[in-house]
Amino acid sequence: MSRILVIDDERSVRTAFVEVLGAEGHQVLGAESAESALQTLAAEPMDLVITDICLPGMNGLEALEQIRRLEPKLPVIVMTGFGTMQTAIEATKRGAFDYHLKPLDPAAMMLTIERALEAARLMRRQVEIGPEDLVAPAVDAIIGRSGAMQQVYKTIGRVAPTDAAVLIRGESGTGKELVARAVYQYSSRSQRPLSVINCAAIPETLLESELFGYERGAFTGAAGRRVGKLEQADEGTVFLDEIGDIPPAVQAKILRVLQDKSFERLGGNQTIRVNVRVLAATNRDLSKAIAEGGFREDLYHRLNVVTIWVPPLRERREDIPLLVAYFLSRFSAELEIDKPLLAEEAWEPLRDYDWPGNVRELEHCIHRALIFSRGHPIQAADLKALLGIDKPSPAQTPGFDLQQLVPCVRDFLEHARSTRPFDELLETVERLLLAEALGRSAGNQSQAARLLGMPRPTLHAKLRKHGLQSDRPRSDERHPMSDS
Repeated sequence: MSRILVIDDERSVRTAFVEVLGAEGHQVLGAESAESALQTLAAEPMDLVITDICLPGMNGLEALEQIRRLEPKLPVIVMTGFGTMQTAIEATKRGAFDYHLKPLDPAAMMLTIERALEAARLMRRQVEIGPEDLVAPAVDAIIGRSGAMQQVYKTIGRVAPTDAAVLIRGESGTGKELVARAVYQYSSRSQRPLSVINCAAIPETLLESELFGYERGAFTGAAGRRVGKLEQADEGTVFLDEIGDIPPAVQAKILRVLQDKSFERLGGNQTIRVNVRVLAATNRDLSKAIAEGGFREDLYHRLNVVTIWVPPLRERREDIPLLVAYFLSRFSAELEIDKPLLAEEAWEPLRDYDWPGNVRELEHCIHRALIFSRGHPIQAADLKALLGIDKPSPAQTPGFDLQQLVPCVRDFLEHARSTRPFDELLETVERLLLAEALGRSAGNQSQAARLLGMPRPTLHAKLRKHGLQSDRPRSDERHPMSDS
């Protein structure tokens, strides 16, 4: 559950946010003035602030400056009327996460809120590196004592205090994002914002404007100037995830940022100077991409000042027991299972399986095993069934065979209906199906949505609802905010 503070002198606006975001499981507090909001922030931690610019007394721009001094990494979304567009742009340049014009577009606002909350989570949730003892379940951790992981830790320690560009390489699911966050948290810029851009998740036609911003008239629909993520992250850190997927035109502009710390907005000729540290990650073979003409060699060398190679799980099998213990602790706390057990023979498939989805696949496997086991010891047969060992691979399975799931669901209901309300059982079954789809797709949410036969925005909403891994959700529903 996230805590969100809404600052607006109109009660109807505050009420709309409370109703809509409260229904999403967030705790929402309202403030009718910047002064009262600052008092609340001084007394209570928040994950996000949403503020109007036109306020009685201290305006939203002044409030933003005070909030930035009080909580530099706290995301702030600004709302404004059409007549104060320039003020909104100025607020973004001064550190606002984003801005929206009134009357609000509910779907666009909800998407920005989810992005801002994810940014807050990434900046604030600590990443423990190579803990000697099992870390608290609420803490993200890079787990492993193998020689390969020790090298990762040493490299993080050496490069983090510098401003050098870092290229993090490894297969999908190895934990590249955790490594990037660890570099950020141990850096001299750790008190400044971290901006995460998943280059593969943003359509090619939008990526350039997302990164560099645009001027009015730059393209159809560009009604005004927009500040890009790089400009917003000035003095901070930018993490470009899946950088191997960016188009050539964007590669050239990123190269200039690395060389000269400058760029122009899309459709503009004004040179914008920024001081950002660039971290990048990819699961692609960039040497092969360079040979095929898909990636610039000069950009590769600029990014490759320091490379951190995150090894696949099959090359550090000795770390599997530590990872299993961590995931058992983490998910048993979440599912309220006391002292989860793993049968002795269950270690065999865990050790022998090649884990093509790496740590992420292991994480989903343990999570699903706990859901299915209902507190009983996890058996080898359970894990083999979840991993599809001796069965057709997930890639060959276009969707779920519902007939195969019926006995499992029936068995679950028979054991649980005597002690749990029916609506809670339905929620649990839905969670089980979501976890199963994520596991079969090795965490790929687009594929999971296809397996379940639901739109990707619906999947995102359900993943957030159940506390499972979430991406950037979208909402097409109408909300009370549309009347603001």
